[in-house]
This record gives sequence, C-alpha cells and structure tokens, in this order.
Amino acid sequence: MNSRRMAKASEAIRETASTVVLFELRDPRVKNITVLSVEVSPDLRNAKIYVTIMGDAKAQSLAMHGLESARGFIQSKIADRLQTKNAPIIRFVLDPSVKKSIEVSQALQAANLQDSQASADASQEEDSDEDDEDTDDETNGISEDDSANDEK
Repeated sequence: MNSRRMAKASEAIRETASTVVLFELRDPRVKNITVLSVEVSPDLRNAKIYVTIMGDAKAQSLAMHGLESARGFIQSKIADRLQTKNAPIIRFVLDPSVKKSIEVSQALQAANLQDSQASADASQEEDSDEDDEDTDDETNGISEDDSANDEK
C-alpha cells in the first residue's frame, strides 16, 4: 500500500485519538496522557497508538485501564474520521521514552550543577593560594628588612 496514504491515516488517527482523550473522555482515570505517535499496518486494519503517561506506576496503570475501557469509543471516533470500509482495531502501547528523557535531562542537570560547583570551589582555592603567596612575600620582605635593621 502507498506509504503516503499510511502516513496520512496514522496522522489522522493520532489527531483524533488525541482530541478524544483530551476533550471527550469523562473517565477520571484518563489524565496526564499524551498521544505520541501511531503505527498502522499496511492494510489499515490494525493501529498501535503510542502514549506516554506522566505519574507513578499506579497512575500509569489506572490510565491504561481507562484507555482500554474507552477503546471502543475512541475506535468509533476514528472510524468516523477516516471513513474507510473497515475501522482499524486500535491498541494502546505505553511509550516510556519521554519519561526516560526527562530522567536523563535531570541527571545531566545535576551533573552540570556538580561540575559548576567543583569549578567554583577550585577557583576559590586558587584565589586563596594566590592570597597566601602574596602574604608570604610580604612577610618575608618585612622579616628581611627587620633582620637587616637589627644587624645595623
């Protein structure tokens, strides 16, 4: 089948599923859900809808159960939008990539913060070493002058 047609169908399914989840579902379990992408089979009979759910494992589980409960409703809305002979059978797949990318971003920020603190500590240590050298030179200069005056 034409890949352009599949791409258009998957985009239409993604838009419809996003709109239905966001505005039309009244299930309190279905919240903090983002529809990321859709994969359709070449014959347009099956569609995998990739979603991400913010929250802990319990919230994700509840939201997935809510989506499975609303699957028929969402599928009928998709069938109305596509206007094909057969409506694709949809399946929701939890995509953990967004959550992983947030965790990696937080880890990088923490490492960057530690690195900047370490460099700040190193620069403060260098400044204190330079101050100590200046103090040693002044002390040595005074003691030499005093010792020269004592000898006279």
